[in-house]
Amino acid sequence: MDPRRKYAKVEWERRFLLVRFSPEASVTRVGRITDHYIENTNLRLREQSEGQNHSVFKLTQKLAEENSAARQELVTTIYVTREEFSMLTKLPARILKKTRFSVPPLGIDVFEGELGGLVLTEAEFNSAAEASARVIPSFVVQEVTNDHRFTGGILVTASRHDIRHLLAEYKIPCKLL
Repeated sequence: MDPRRKYAKVEWERRFLLVRFSPEASVTRVGRITDHYIENTNLRLREQSEGQNHSVFKLTQKLAEENSAARQELVTTIYVTREEFSMLTKLPARILKKTRFSVPPLGIDVFEGELGGLVLTEAEFNSAAEASARVIPSFVVQEVTNDHRFTGGILVTASRHDIRHLLAEYKIPCKLL
């Protein structure tokens, strides 16, 4: 057995670009996410909150494996306490902030800061077959599942200029950024 798989969950994911987030969407949850991508690792430290009373803290490792229908990843996550999170934030990391709108079966991420104006949506699946069978929503501009530049670990290093250039490749109006 591949030792990387011993504790990891296999996750299949498809990712899409949107021009904007539709206010008419049937949102079931809204969460604020702050990700710390720990430098020189495959580790992400996340604070996720819904409202002002409750935050969840996670340390996650994602190891990508390409798949024709979806991006397949080996994901290992542990929940950490606020104190552990605070300690781990002392490690050198790049920070990415976004608001996630849950519109089942999609999560729509509206990025902030340097990436303000970028809107991505993703869907997670239980198998490659399920991912292949998913019909692409009509409001999607472009699928970017296999474009690694749209993964959090790469986006966190991108400048506003980089994102404008990247969106121009997909013929998305850069005036949004």
